[in-house]
Amino acid sequence: MPELPEVEHVVRALRSVLGERTIVASEIRLPKLIAPLSVSTFNRKVKGRSIRGISRRGKFILIELASHLALPHGRASDTQGRGAGSRKRDDNLILAVHLRMTGKFLYLNADDELPKHSHAIFYLDNDRRLVFRDQRQFGVMKLMSTSDLSQTKGISELAPEPFGDEFNFDYFKSVLKRSQRSLKTLLLDQTKVLGLGNIYAAEALFRARINPFKNASQLSTKRAARLHQSIIEVLHDAITDSSTSRIDLEQPDGFSYGEAFERFWQVYEREGEPCVTCGAKIRRATHGGRSTYWCPKCQRR
Repeated sequence: MPELPEVEHVVRALRSVLGERTIVASEIRLPKLIAPLSVSTFNRKVKGRSIRGISRRGKFILIELASHLALPHGRASDTQGRGAGSRKRDDNLILAVHLRMTGKFLYLNADDELPKHSHAIFYLDNDRRLVFRDQRQFGVMKLMSTSDLSQTKGISELAPEPFGDEFNFDYFKSVLKRSQRSLKTLLLDQTKVLGLGNIYAAEALFRARINPFKNASQLSTKRAARLHQSIIEVLHDAITDSSTSRIDLEQPDGFSYGEAFERFWQVYEREGEPCVTCGAKIRRATHGGRSTYWCPKCQRR
C-alpha cells in the first residue's frame, strides 16, 4: 500500500501533466468505486469541468474541478444565473481519491491499449486519457462540493498534516499523554498522527532511538521532542531523497509502490541484518497485527 511520500509523488506527477485540462467525458467501469453516486450522475457532474488544482489531504488525492459556469479565475459569470430560464450556478467540486492497496493513475494516449483493471477513464480535451486502475478494487473516489470536504467521513477525522503548523510539539505531546497504547500503535492512528504507515512509523522510531512497544503516555518530554522531529524528517526525506522513485504516469507497468523506496529504509524489512548504527541484528515481531522492526540495542525500552 502506498504511504504518504508515495502519494505525494503521485500528486506531483498528476499536477505536471494535467495542468488546466478539461474533462470532456468520463467512463466508470466499476460502479462501487464512486458509490453512493450512480454512474450517470457522476458522469454528468464531471463532464465539461476543468482541472484547477491537485493537492493532498493525508493519503487522499484531491482533484479540484472548476464550476461549469466559472470564469478562468473561478469567478462566477455575471451574465449567467439570471432570469427564470437561466441555469443555476454550479459550485466547484472536489474529486477525492484514495489509492488504497493497488490504485494507480495512468496518463495515456487515445490509441493506447487500456491495461487490465481500468475502472475509471477520464477523456481530456487534449485527446489524452486519465485512467484509474486498481487490481484489488479497494480504491475509492468521492465527489463532493468544496464546502463539504472538511465534513466528509474519512477526511474530517484526520489529524493535522505533518508539515503544517498545527502539527507542533504541543499538539504531539498532548496526543502522547492521552494515550495508553504503544507508540507504534498510536503512530499508525491517522486521527492522531497523520502520514505514518507501517514503514515510516518504524523508520521514525528508529531515527529517534525509541522502542516501538513503549507506552505512549510514559515517553519523556525530551524523547517526545526527538520523536516529533523524526516523524517530520523521515517523511520529508522520503519525499525529497534522490534515491526514491518518481512516478511515470505514461508507463502502465513502469512503477511499483515502494520498489525504489526500499533503498531509503534503515530498519523496515531488515530482520536479521546488522543495524546501520550499531551492528546489532534487527528484530521483527508481530504487533497489532503488523510487522514491527527495531534494533534491540539502539531502541531499548
